[in-house]
Amino acid sequence: MSHESGDLSQFSLLDLFRMEADGQVRHLTQGLLRLEGGGAGAGVLDGLMRAAHSIKGAAAIVGLQVVVELAHAMEDAFTAAQAGVLALQPAAIDVLLGGVDLVAQVAALSEAGLDDWMQAHRPAIDASVTAMRGLGAPAGGDKAVHVPAEPVHVPASPPAAAAAARAAGAAADALLAQASQARVNAYKLAGFNASLQRFKRQQAAMLAALAQLHEAVTARGDPALAEQSALVLARAEPLRLLLQQHMAEAETHERRATQVATRMVDQVLALRMGPFSDGVHAFPRMVRDLARKLGKQVQLVIEGGAIPVDRAILARIENPLNHLLRNALDHGMESPDERSAAGKPAQGTIRLAARHRGGMLVIEVSDDGRGIDPERVRSAVVERGLGSEAMAAALSPAELMEFLFLPGFSLKADVTDISGRGVGLDVVQQVVREHNGSVRVDSRPGQGLRTSITLPLTQSIMRALVVLVAGEAYAIPIAKVQQVLRVAQDAVHTLENKQFFELGGVHYGLVAAAQVLEMGQAPPAAELSVVVLGEGAARYAMVVDAIAGEQSLTVQALDPVFGKLRNVAAGALLDDGAPVLVLDVADLLVSIDRLLHAGDLQQLRRQGEGTVRAARHVLVVDDSLTVREMERQLLAARGYRVDTAVDGMDGWNMARAGGYDLLVTDIDMPRMDGIELVGLVRQDARLRKLPVMIVSYKDRPEDRARGMEAGADYYLAKGSFHDATLLDAVFDLIGPAAP
Repeated sequence: MSHESGDLSQFSLLDLFRMEADGQVRHLTQGLLRLEGGGAGAGVLDGLMRAAHSIKGAAAIVGLQVVVELAHAMEDAFTAAQAGVLALQPAAIDVLLGGVDLVAQVAALSEAGLDDWMQAHRPAIDASVTAMRGLGAPAGGDKAVHVPAEPVHVPASPPAAAAAARAAGAAADALLAQASQARVNAYKLAGFNASLQRFKRQQAAMLAALAQLHEAVTARGDPALAEQSALVLARAEPLRLLLQQHMAEAETHERRATQVATRMVDQVLALRMGPFSDGVHAFPRMVRDLARKLGKQVQLVIEGGAIPVDRAILARIENPLNHLLRNALDHGMESPDERSAAGKPAQGTIRLAARHRGGMLVIEVSDDGRGIDPERVRSAVVERGLGSEAMAAALSPAELMEFLFLPGFSLKADVTDISGRGVGLDVVQQVVREHNGSVRVDSRPGQGLRTSITLPLTQSIMRALVVLVAGEAYAIPIAKVQQVLRVAQDAVHTLENKQFFELGGVHYGLVAAAQVLEMGQAPPAAELSVVVLGEGAARYAMVVDAIAGEQSLTVQALDPVFGKLRNVAAGALLDDGAPVLVLDVADLLVSIDRLLHAGDLQQLRRQGEGTVRAARHVLVVDDSLTVREMERQLLAARGYRVDTAVDGMDGWNMARAGGYDLLVTDIDMPRMDGIELVGLVRQDARLRKLPVMIVSYKDRPEDRARGMEAGADYYLAKGSFHDATLLDAVFDLIGPAAP
């Protein structure tokens, strides 16, 4: 029984040969580069021998005699190296790599184009075979025949491996859509459970009314009517317990469905991921060949090769990384003589590193070359008319580096066919921004240059900040959000019709999101909810109605019929299944800049505003710092004023001070538990009507019954806790934050 992953029956033997050759060619290239670096042992030669032998056998099966000849000649050379007859110096490595290139080129050809290509390149093939056989000859030594490694253009014919990858990607997309829908449906159960909570409160009110009716009937002294009312009350009581049981079962089902759906999404996403090394395996060879062409000694060190990355991102980021590596080689790295004169090793090092940080993929390209002198950038800014001398003199080194990303900005008078310092960096930034990422350059003159690219781990699932603007939800990629904060009205200043606030000595220009998105006038508020976007001079503070929190969103491209919508990048589904637009931050920054220059901004500070009432006040009581702070942040982000207490006694003292619209409390706490606290609140003449919500890890029916009997209006189990669940419950009890 076959254990191959995937169905290979749809591919011909030639297709399967292409797949195998692709992997073996990669292995041969990596092994030869390791041998040239001098850090490889005998095991590498054994692996090279096996790879050449495998290619030879596979080529024989499909009748590719030319590949059989090339692979056999490689085997001869590797055998000579194993016997100590051949020393694999750079010249010999050149010859062997030339043979590997020809194998790769033949494997990429279609059957229809094979004969014509063979006829045109037979002399090069014969020369390569002769050169490789000459390496192993007793008199060969280091006098190898040189085979120029000029690129050979191969007719476009998508390899079977690429076709298989595309098919797998399409299947993963379809599975992801279904898994995401399953997760949305699971989250919808939270709304169903919330409706059960509302029904429970209505039921409790009805039972209380029946009890009062029974007491009134009994007091009137009508035994028959009293008996009948007692019977009704007795029949209604089991309904309360039955509802509690069903609610517990529904919450358990919701929790399990959410867990299963989340695992499905995670597993489907794993199908889209591949190791970082898969996208950069060709770079060591490129750096090696280009360095030799330039007369430089350079090694490329790849770190984090096993880091999982979305294959779609790997494909798109290949060209930008190629730009950065070629720039580093051509203009960043000095010649061996220059490096020795500067006290550096003759061989330079370029590092290409990948890692995960804060839920994002960070890729760094760094070198130990000459770096970029910020004063040269400063002079170029003035010479190209991009700023005055005074403005350029005031720029920090970090701000100067931003000019490198302008189209056509270069510090080189001549542009080579390899690279031009600055040329291509605008392309790098454009591609990175298209994937909701950011790029930054740091230079150490005389020591090197580092370019850092930050990207989402995947394009399918996006971590986003959800905000409310004019009553509508919008999502902002979290990678683009610099800061989220609340700004008091008295901290807002106006100068020349432009509004700003100061934080840490930096001025942040304010603009209403409702105006940027053409959604009308921003509502008045005692405090402004602010999202800081952009960097450097293009950094702005956008005022939204409220911050709804962070979510992982399933991103969906908009239908092409809509074209490119201004300020909108894509669509997505929120956890509750509601659609949301993902904002294009680059577009937003352009729109904000236009508004600022037009000078027609909405006034966010209400002069003489005396009618804005304070937001509703919530007291959160929990002995867990984490839970307490999480609930505080959720409620504050929705606009509620929130105080916190560390246990029941602390909460009781604060509650008696008055002024609260809602009490949210845990059960198990030191000094005074939540049940005692609720009981005291219900016995206090001033507080007995205060809405009370219990949020506890205890979710058994008897725990719920105990909390509701103590007088709680709402019981929420932390085991089934979601951001929206808490906020919906608070809304049900006391309404929106603004009264």
